[in-house]
Amino acid sequence: MPAALTEVTELGTALGMLGADPHAVLSHRPAELVDVPEATFARLADAAGAHRRAYEAAFANGRAFLEAPGGLRGRRPQLVEWRGPHRPPGDDVLPADLRVDHVYLVSCKYLSHILVNAGPERLFDRLLAGEARGAGNWFAQVAPGPYAAFYGAARAIAADATLPEEAAALTRADQHRLRAHLGARTLPDALAERWAELCAAVADASAARWSAALTTPRAALQLVWRLLRVGQATYFVLGSDATSAVALRVGSTWDWHRRFALADFSVAPRPAGQPEVSWSATVRDRAARQATEIRGHVEVRWSHGRFVGAPEAKVYLDTPFAALPGYEPLDAATATAPVVLQGRLFGL
Repeated sequence: MPAALTEVTELGTALGMLGADPHAVLSHRPAELVDVPEATFARLADAAGAHRRAYEAAFANGRAFLEAPGGLRGRRPQLVEWRGPHRPPGDDVLPADLRVDHVYLVSCKYLSHILVNAGPERLFDRLLAGEARGAGNWFAQVAPGPYAAFYGAARAIAADATLPEEAAALTRADQHRLRAHLGARTLPDALAERWAELCAAVADASAARWSAALTTPRAALQLVWRLLRVGQATYFVLGSDATSAVALRVGSTWDWHRRFALADFSVAPRPAGQPEVSWSATVRDRAARQATEIRGHVEVRWSHGRFVGAPEAKVYLDTPFAALPGYEPLDAATATAPVVLQGRLFGL
């Protein structure tokens, strides 16, 4: 079941396209809004009350899309479908939450700087193709020596004789017990040096594996499209970032390739408090003959704290979304602007 705030922002955006009054429309689900279970809509009124500002902002975003010349041009939809919590299997790069009149795809999630949260093997070895995650421990795979040294030092500090001598033998209960022994986020001095060595080794090896997988310009281009969530269809992003309203049209791969060319994609390890790899893409505008640099970074870390869960690779975007090639401002000259509320990221 989606979180209440997710339902409020997604369904609030949909209702904004269908109703003139944000609160009156909650009394009865419009017939045009489908794939919303009655139980979900019934609890929406209470959730909208609990998250009133988020709901009103999302509703305003929907109204803006309805009225925008670059959106629905004032034409009330005949059909608004909600994707809900269901995500189809496969390589689905489009983050759409709503589909309007079988044509318009709309993303109304929070605008986070996290682009992708993938397994390290899927990112560094398979360039985000497919959905399978690696079964192994990335730290042990790419930096076995520093990882073993870090575990040995952690086991010594824990002074727990029940912990196995080898990290590979840790059970889930062992993992949680070891994390509890290590305590706060700041590591003891005796362990910090081993952790720094492991971070450097993992970052170096991850960057090397990523570079090795980028064998052709085509592979690099496809990776950039996957990172930036550019797919086979155009979709719209409505909401706000931390400082301003956001209403964007994200072009398809067809649009992107016609206008832009990828000039370079590079990766490199970078010093940090955890294993990190920086990435950058240089994109050339074919018509304007100008180049734009896109920057980001990847954090490689355990999903639930040191030694607990499988390591994951979180891909962050360091460039503002509105500056991305292929992300065009929605022409909303006659529309009500999407709403920004106290720096919160409502509606996207």
